[in-house]
Amino acid sequence: MSRKPGTIDIDPDLADLDPVEADEAEELALDLVPEDEAAPAPGPLAAGIDVIKQAVRHAPKGPGVYRMIGANGDVLYVGKAKSIAKRVISYARPTGLVSRIARMVAATSAMEFVSTKTETEALLLEANLIKQLRPRFNVLMRDDKSFPYILITADHSAPRIVKHRGARSMKGDYFGPFASAGAVGRTINALERAFLIRSCSDPVFESRTRPCLLFQIKRCSGPCTGEIDQTGYDELVKEAKLFLSGRSSTVKQVLATQMEQASADLEFESAAVYRDRLAALSAIQSTQGINPRGVEEADVFAATQQGGQTCIEVFFFRTGQNWGNRAYYPRADRSMEPAEVLGPFVAQFYDDRPPPSLVLLSHDVEDQGLLAEALSTRAGRRIEVATPKRGEKKDLVDHAAQNAREALGRKLAESASQMKLLTGLAEAFGLEKPPRRVEVYDNSHIMGTNAVGGMIVAGPEGFRRKDYRTFNIKSDIAPGDDFGMMREVLSRRFKRLLKDGAAAETEASVDDEAESAWPDLVLIDGGQGQLTAARQILTDLGIDNVPLVGIAKGRDREAGRETFFIPGREPFRLELRDPVLYFVQRLRDEAHRFAIGAHRGKRKKDIKDAGLAEIAGIGPSRKRALLNHFGTLKAIERASLDDLQGAPGVNAATAKAVFDFFHPNA
Repeated sequence: MSRKPGTIDIDPDLADLDPVEADEAEELALDLVPEDEAAPAPGPLAAGIDVIKQAVRHAPKGPGVYRMIGANGDVLYVGKAKSIAKRVISYARPTGLVSRIARMVAATSAMEFVSTKTETEALLLEANLIKQLRPRFNVLMRDDKSFPYILITADHSAPRIVKHRGARSMKGDYFGPFASAGAVGRTINALERAFLIRSCSDPVFESRTRPCLLFQIKRCSGPCTGEIDQTGYDELVKEAKLFLSGRSSTVKQVLATQMEQASADLEFESAAVYRDRLAALSAIQSTQGINPRGVEEADVFAATQQGGQTCIEVFFFRTGQNWGNRAYYPRADRSMEPAEVLGPFVAQFYDDRPPPSLVLLSHDVEDQGLLAEALSTRAGRRIEVATPKRGEKKDLVDHAAQNAREALGRKLAESASQMKLLTGLAEAFGLEKPPRRVEVYDNSHIMGTNAVGGMIVAGPEGFRRKDYRTFNIKSDIAPGDDFGMMREVLSRRFKRLLKDGAAAETEASVDDEAESAWPDLVLIDGGQGQLTAARQILTDLGIDNVPLVGIAKGRDREAGRETFFIPGREPFRLELRDPVLYFVQRLRDEAHRFAIGAHRGKRKKDIKDAGLAEIAGIGPSRKRALLNHFGTLKAIERASLDDLQGAPGVNAATAKAVFDFFHPNA
């Protein structure tokens, strides 16, 4: 029977296939896996191949996306195919699989399929699922921070120009991306001089009675006080949008014509304004580094590899200007070539951001035409994906490649230095090998209130901020009981590890390169007492293979006088100028900073709510009404009884209760 496009098969034991279709799938499997090939020896690989052979019986023949699932339910790999059945059965060959694919097949315990109407839809869905699920065997973007944009608002009669980052919830036109917030700030400053658009907030705009300083220094046209009429201001906004949309030559030509006309009419002051605006536009284009003549709008991607790592440098060109660049270090198998990493990376890169009209690549990637079609479908306009071989565009790619090589060189140098420090750490603390995952714990509180535990993680690549965790202390612990807080934090952390441990061990047995969530070293901010509490928790949980080190601060909390406590060893210190000592101090200070930040955030929230929560009869709705009306707790405290009664949703009795709470002697 025909399968409805877009349906999702999530059960490997589906029984809704036509018998003829199932027989054809089985024949396909027999055709693609020759009988004379020796079957793999019993083990994880053979089991994975059996799973795939069973799944292919129910695999759609058309385009779509397939997911390989591990024993613990985690998605191992997401792939797309023109024919899912043909692609999936290729994994069932008993020989000839490269190491990465063999490890992936060995870890597979189930498969899921999603049918799509076209291969283009499959490519877009694949990129979206990879970013959502972050499968271990796919190429992954490690840095997925949002880019800053320039926003020209559309919710006011006098639109303003602002820097924007995050969800596009505000009405208006977005231009970008820019590689950094600094680049956005510099561009906005120049655009203010060129187009005289306001950047002030709406409340400031509404409260002005005379032009502000920006008008005086010719960086705003003064719409707040009517220094420019609505028609004139709308024209300025239109010109700014044209410039940011890539029509810079058109805008400059119009300004030049207006300047000449004003000069011919002997309106020299107006001509000077047009002259200054032209100069500001030229300044934007002349201070952005490399500015190609024949490329108005493009993103340039260049990939390079060294030392088993991949670096992809991305340059952003808009309106014929360089809007900055950023280096990425995607997670990919060491055996993959640059082109194999670059293709999936570009697809993920544009999953949640609009592509430019031209995308330039340093390598020809698989399905390059399909990638261009997918990006065009998403953008609703034609997008070209090209690998230039000569000319100015090739120069842009070469420049990006040079930056990629330099960035990767710096990254490898930093990693080498980090590994040297980790090796020294292993020698100082008697570890068998340099730790790949170091966890550092610290607590923060004020007399037991708003107690928070913090965990930071470091490894060969430096601090792993995406692995940081906070623990809100939940148990009833006596104020100031640091030992009790540490027991709760470690208990919750390692109970979770034990819960997930069986699946992790199964994956590790088929994938030696899998990154373990278990720490190779745990550092505790505290002396013998803290260490004893931590050790007792691990012993009670049956964990005896995690090295523990306590770090006691020196006399008068003097840096460099730290004492280290390790079970079974006498307390000791490191040499005052030992690089390993500085490294440990950095780790401890980062844990301290992180824990204090979490504590301050919690305390700030509690302070905001505490005053009202203590007043009888003030529930969540009235508390919200008061805060929405007055803005802050301090404003509520200072409000008169009449002001409180004037707040929406607050009756006279409630207003009297609030007023009496803050003014007991009134």
